[in-house]
Amino acid sequence: MITFRMATTEDIQGSMALIDQAKAFLKNKGVDQWQDGYPEEQDIAGDIAAEKGYVLTDGDDMIAYCCIDFGGEPAYEGLKGQWLADGPYVVIHRMAVSDAYKGKGLAKRLFAEAEAMAAAKGVYSVRVDTDEDNAIMRGIIAAMGFTYCGTIWFANSTKIAFQKVLPTTI
Repeated sequence: MITFRMATTEDIQGSMALIDQAKAFLKNKGVDQWQDGYPEEQDIAGDIAAEKGYVLTDGDDMIAYCCIDFGGEPAYEGLKGQWLADGPYVVIHRMAVSDAYKGKGLAKRLFAEAEAMAAAKGVYSVRVDTDEDNAIMRGIIAAMGFTYCGTIWFANSTKIAFQKVLPTTI
């Protein structure tokens, strides 16, 4: 049974293993994203310490990781484009799915969990960004109903940014 939960400090190494798999996967696909060191263990440890790191597990196996952050993203203030809506939002960062579970809808599950968390907090806006050449993540973002809003500068490169405004009843 696949379970969604907040990550703990005991999950740092497993989360980094997933991040490292994702880095290798992106490199193999010719995607430049995450090829400069970021995200590093300190990023994941920071997510977990701030209670914004989340994992999917299948029994004892950690199978996906992401950061779900209600604190905003400073880089989004410099958007070259137009957000769909102002006000509070949740941002999804640093998503990685185990190679053994790719293609099973886990990234979409993480997006859905973030949306449910947002709605439960009365936040009806979700933002995310990725590299332009990350076609797989762009496809997931599109499938989840996000709208392209422009570009930002984050983690030493230009990213394409998206937003989804949630219905007020989910």
